[in-house]
Amino acid sequence: MKRFRSDRGAAMIEAAMTLPLLLFICIGIIEFGRLYQTWQVMTNAAREGARVAVLPTPMNSGVDPRVRQYLQMGGLKSDSTVGVNVTAVSVSLGSAGTASGSRVTVTYPFTFMVLQPIAQLVVSGATVGAPITISTSASMRNESQF
Repeated sequence: MKRFRSDRGAAMIEAAMTLPLLLFICIGIIEFGRLYQTWQVMTNAAREGARVAVLPTPMNSGVDPRVRQYLQMGGLKSDSTVGVNVTAVSVSLGSAGTASGSRVTVTYPFTFMVLQPIAQLVVSGATVGAPITISTSASMRNESQF
C-alpha cells in the first residue's frame, strides 16, 4: 500500500496538465497583439487617406494608392481583398454648425496564424478559419479654397 501513496511523478502530471493552457494563453496574447497592431496600421492608413481626400484640389484618385502605400509600409498586404471607400459626409463643428467633409473607410481581412487552424481542428463549420474582416474609418473636414 505504501507504494501507491508515493507522490513521485505528481509534479510531472501537473505540468503536463497546465503547460498546454499556459501555451494557449501565450499564443492568444501574441495573436491578439498582432490583431491590435493591424488595426492601428489600418486606422493610420484611413487617416492618411482622409488627409488626401480633404485637399482643396480634387484628388479622390490619390486616396486609394496612398492608403495602400501606407498599409504596405506598415507590413500589411494591400491586394484586391483590401477595401478602400471614400464618401462625402457632414462633419459637426459643435455650436458653429456643420461642414462638408470626407470619410475614408478601410476594410482588411485578418487571419490568425495559430488560433484559426486550431479552431478548424476543434470546430467544424464553413466560417471557422475564414478571415475576420476588420473595418476602420476616419473623417475630416474639407479644406476650403482661399
